[in-house]
Amino acid sequence: MTISIAARCATTGAFGMAISSSSPAVAARCAHARAGVGVAASQNVTHPGLGHRMLDLMGLGLTAPDAVAQAAKSHENRDFRQLTAVDAEGRTGHFTGARALGRHAVAEGAGCVAAGNLLADTGVPAAMVAAFTASDGHLAARLIRALEGGIEAGGEEGPVHSAGVLVVHEVAWPLVDLRVDWHDSDPIGALRALWALYEPQMIDYLNRAIAPTQAPSYGVPGDL
Repeated sequence: MTISIAARCATTGAFGMAISSSSPAVAARCAHARAGVGVAASQNVTHPGLGHRMLDLMGLGLTAPDAVAQAAKSHENRDFRQLTAVDAEGRTGHFTGARALGRHAVAEGAGCVAAGNLLADTGVPAAMVAAFTASDGHLAARLIRALEGGIEAGGEEGPVHSAGVLVVHEVAWPLVDLRVDWHDSDPIGALRALWALYEPQMIDYLNRAIAPTQAPSYGVPGDL
């Protein structure tokens, strides 16, 4: 009931993930990233702690493949899990348990890995990687384009209802953390619209955190 793509931007070193699902609030449970370390997903039957575990292992120096393998090996319910990760060198890792739901598949590209379960077609993750690789612009925009590519290739077996995009870069908090926790018909389209609203303000919010006295005004009623 999930499609996702995790990636490292080769130009900036940022990490990010985009994800969509038939269930509500998927990004809140499944997407995990840490600046300077990597990005990880725990999906299918989700265990958020596995996302944190993979990031901790990569932070200790393990490669993405080794971090995924160790997290899966040490988890007694691994057969229910689907895991992906990308590390600081752009290496990718993945694991899909024997009890993954429905049609499931994984595809890897340069610095990215896409995975899904309950898929309409096993070619969906490869289509996501192709869409990501062919796109340009900010990492968040490229990740959303990958979701769109996955839907164009068939997406999930049923309709998706939630989506999110997460990007980390340099600071300890997310640069981008946008979520559509429920939408009746088109959460990915709503996420694209939310990104269009947020992108022009993204750096302003970062500057307000780092140097509020030098940051742009807020542009709201009562702002002096």
